[in-house]
Amino acid sequence: MNLLTLNCHSWQEENQVEKIKYLAETIKEKTYDVIALQEVSQLIDDELVTDRIKRSNYGYVLLQELIQLGVKDYSIIWDLSHFAYGRYEEGLAILSKHPIIGEGSFFVSMNNDLHSGKTRKIVGAKINYDGKPISVYSCHMGWWHDKVEPFKHQADKLKENLNWDEHLFLLGDFNNDANLEYEGYEYLLNQGLVDTFKLAHEKDDGITVKGKIAGWGENKKDLRIDLILTNRNLKVDYSRVIFNGVNKNVVSDHYGVEVKCLLEE
Repeated sequence: MNLLTLNCHSWQEENQVEKIKYLAETIKEKTYDVIALQEVSQLIDDELVTDRIKRSNYGYVLLQELIQLGVKDYSIIWDLSHFAYGRYEEGLAILSKHPIIGEGSFFVSMNNDLHSGKTRKIVGAKINYDGKPISVYSCHMGWWHDKVEPFKHQADKLKENLNWDEHLFLLGDFNNDANLEYEGYEYLLNQGLVDTFKLAHEKDDGITVKGKIAGWGENKKDLRIDLILTNRNLKVDYSRVIFNGVNKNVVSDHYGVEVKCLLEE
């Protein structure tokens, strides 16, 4: 199973349309089974193309680019997390090559005010992967030391909303550096999650953020905050950072993570 996660910083990038086209070309090349996207925005004042998705939705635009490339086997789900920059509805998306047999979303933040940039929602889909039900989640979490929306509360709410009897994958921007001890990353693993990076036979340094970006205005370090987690010990062939200028061109202020794993029989 090939997975990709990317915080796409949508409609805030220079040369945004060109970067979407490049992302679509890469998806066509890599043939990911599931793609989880965060910061997937659409204009508030735009026309609907589905019950939730508007024509300017970054994920929808990406899907149209894929169709133009002859890739027509992806479906998308998206939901709103909060309003952003005064003109956007920002949310999370999942693109799947496999049939989506269930979907849903839930808040993990203490405050569900859509006008707060710290409001956090998780979007999930259950897919039929070669006859096996797999649950995948696109996650965009807060920060460990945040006094308004502490990460610990969000992690606890996340755990409460998961069915641990299912095979789960949690992909996304967790806003907690995996290289720091005793903070959000370790807290997540202590909930029973496993980092595919640690399971990978082949891996790089895992760094997905370099220097200052949105939400990390004072950062001067290299961070590993974009992760693909699961609740099973799997065989993972590789975990690679992508769209970092080495493995494909940069398309966002975050780099992405791609993982290839073998699911249990």
